[in-house]
Amino acid sequence: MMEDELVRRRQWLPREEFLDLLGATHLIPGPNSTELAIHLGHRRAGWPGLLVAGVCFIVPAMLLTLAAAWAYVRFGTLPQAGALLYGVKPVILAVVLQALWGLGKTALTTRPRIAVAIGAAVASALGVNELLILAVSGAALAAWLRARSAPASGSTLVLAPFALHGATVVTASVPFSLGGLFLFFLKVGSVLFGSGYVLLAFLRADLVEHWGWLTEAQLLDAVAVGQFTPGPVFTTATFIGYLVGGTPGAGLATLGIFLPAFVFVALSGPLVPRLRKSRTAGAVLDGVNAASLALMAVVTWQLGRAALVDGWTVALAVAGAALLLRWRVNSAWLVLGGAAAGLLLAW
Repeated sequence: MMEDELVRRRQWLPREEFLDLLGATHLIPGPNSTELAIHLGHRRAGWPGLLVAGVCFIVPAMLLTLAAAWAYVRFGTLPQAGALLYGVKPVILAVVLQALWGLGKTALTTRPRIAVAIGAAVASALGVNELLILAVSGAALAAWLRARSAPASGSTLVLAPFALHGATVVTASVPFSLGGLFLFFLKVGSVLFGSGYVLLAFLRADLVEHWGWLTEAQLLDAVAVGQFTPGPVFTTATFIGYLVGGTPGAGLATLGIFLPAFVFVALSGPLVPRLRKSRTAGAVLDGVNAASLALMAVVTWQLGRAALVDGWTVALAVAGAALLLRWRVNSAWLVLGGAAAGLLLAW
């Protein structure tokens, strides 16, 4: 949706730069979608744009999750989201395929890049860790460049993925505190690589097993809310914060898990243009971009298997693709239309 709106429609930045920012988000911890929004805000309007884009991307999802948490505590159940997702998933599939097609024409322009993308897709399908795939892909394209030509003279800036490892306090029945809640989610936001699904392992280890602040059922419900509400999956923190600490807990948990994203983007954003000036670092970024598209393609395939379950969902996906490619309908309207269609079909 960002590529469709900001690159194709508004032409705020070229597709090549969008790809570089997308690749850069995979090299720092935190939620990739949020970090890409922050990068794009900084690219458009500097430091004020960085803050505005990040806050506007996070707050609506946080408020929706907060409302779901209130309903959960008040009534003890979650809103039914099956019908909504039934119509949204096929349309999202069409949106992602359209973005993959456009980005692929820009990123996969040479045989080595295509080879890296194919290798990354195969590795992802076999279950290899995402961060390892990105690291090997970037290193492979840089090695190919060095083998093909002599290294360029001058200083070379080498880019590599990094991970921080936070220590986990192994204690039982830790008393709840708002400060402890904030620090826990600050740690998670600072060290978590990969998709939102990785978040589940972090939350279960501390909040359920070690501290006893949540039950297993509450954790699964929290992750479910993060999945079916619009916006980043990390708003799961808002739900958990409300369960254990009310509205102040929701606010502190949300601030804690998203604050590192602003810091990491602020630190890494100015480096992206410099990376392009180094042949080696530029090749690493090209490899990461190719691998990122491959990971997107594998996730799209998995989503397609789960989303296209009958004739209606296939029809919604085909209709969405036609509206995108032929009439260039805004993808946000497509998602809303898919949600409405799912609710009507389930009526």
